[in-house]
Amino acid sequence: MDRHEFGDAVRQLRERTSPAAVGLPVGRRRVQGLRREELGELAGMSADYVRRLEQGRSHPSAGVVNAIARGMRIGRAEYERLCALAGYAAADGQVPNEVGPGATRLLERFADTPMFVSDAAMNLLAVNSAFVALGHWGLTGDPWEWNVAWRTFCDPFDGFRQSSADANDHEAVLVARLRSALLRYPADASLAALVDELRSRSRPFDTLWRTPRPVAAHESSAAFLHPEGGAVTLVGSMLAIPGDDLAALMLTAAPGSTDAARLAEIVSVTEEPAIIRVGQLGPG
Repeated sequence: MDRHEFGDAVRQLRERTSPAAVGLPVGRRRVQGLRREELGELAGMSADYVRRLEQGRSHPSAGVVNAIARGMRIGRAEYERLCALAGYAAADGQVPNEVGPGATRLLERFADTPMFVSDAAMNLLAVNSAFVALGHWGLTGDPWEWNVAWRTFCDPFDGFRQSSADANDHEAVLVARLRSALLRYPADASLAALVDELRSRSRPFDTLWRTPRPVAAHESSAAFLHPEGGAVTLVGSMLAIPGDDLAALMLTAAPGSTDAARLAEIVSVTEEPAIIRVGQLGPG
């Protein structure tokens, strides 16, 4: 481990943590975030020890890392990062799948923009009503029917068309995300089973897994064929939600285009709830 890098990460988290977020009074403050004394009290250690940690003069135990994470109530992704910097595996190594407040607000505030939230293994966790209105995500009965990579490589959508260039970029992103997830969550049996199944069932996936292709862009274009006829071309842009290790995909049309008008028409008639929790993680 690099003690100085770990110390810098702790200091940055301390300075970014609002006292109110951890149940402390705000009052008048001369420093940003938490004081070392406050972090020490929350984590059950002295302010001097916090100082030595931040200066890279002490090696943290796994218990210390967990205490700091609990004290500042940090998200899953930051906890994983602290563990890695300290040289430890995370406590359980499972892919987090809680749709937190940040992801919920995104889905609520962009009600007219088709959007879904997925976990690090590319399992859909929640969608908004505009996404459902597109009508392209049919259920298949497969164990991973809500997994983007599975549907792309093993059971492609009937109402979804991409150019070769966009499809190549999309596939490269999916494989890169799954490789990263498997490195971060090596103990997640469902994720390992998904990757094994994809490698067994899809030659293109296995080829990309063995010889990764550079990711040219984290967005791609696709034509969605609506069940009632007609197509609408949308661009998918991925947004990271780092605190929860989730991602959101927004589907947008060019402003003022025929596709934008068609999308508005499709979305306007939906009667689905604003946010719909979906997904089935792994087989069974």
